[in-house]
Amino acid sequence: MKRFLMGVLATLVVGAGAGALFVYSGLFDVSADTPHSPLVYRVIETARENSIERSIRNSLAPANLSDTERVRRGAGNYAAMCVECHLAPGKVNSEIRKGLYPEPPDLSQPAKTQADVAARQFWIIKHGIKASGMPAWSKGGIEDDAIWDMVAFIQKMPTLTADQYAALVESSDGHSHGGVAEDNHHGEAAVQEAPHGHDAPAQTTGKQAAPAVVKKKAHDPNDGHAH
Repeated sequence: MKRFLMGVLATLVVGAGAGALFVYSGLFDVSADTPHSPLVYRVIETARENSIERSIRNSLAPANLSDTERVRRGAGNYAAMCVECHLAPGKVNSEIRKGLYPEPPDLSQPAKTQADVAARQFWIIKHGIKASGMPAWSKGGIEDDAIWDMVAFIQKMPTLTADQYAALVESSDGHSHGGVAEDNHHGEAAVQEAPHGHDAPAQTTGKQAAPAVVKKKAHDPNDGHAH
């Protein structure tokens, strides 16, 4: 028995040493353009799904989740915060989504499993998923009720056409989720710049100043986002 226990202890020590050597060697590839092995992916996926399932075990969605007003409000936040990763009717892909690993789910398509229940979507939006690119939006100030509005919209979105989606976003209140409505979607407060010296109001001289002539800049096709 003693020999058996010593063997188990030695195995654990060697295993821990080998693991530490692998971690500190830099051999583990952390690049987003190299997928995990099937085994590693399955382990992470299983741990993630079981963790979420445990967390939402006693969660209940609001009774009025299908309310049209909730769906309308959620459309604006989804368009501002989610569409580049999770797409929308008529949007087949995006630059940022192509570079994310694991690839974010396309929420414009009908749910493939019962796992995509409202409580699960609420939890993921609120708390995020570590090392996946999915942020915890509650850390940016979004309130629970606004998150449920987004869930209501996500539940509705697979039934929408591209035109219906655009109309619903247009009818929404835009990006507003309580507490940080004046911030942009990166969490940076909007700052009003003070006028420069040459922009300051001219002193009154008894003569009315001539209106400034603003020259419209010609469109430059090389401006903006290009690569």
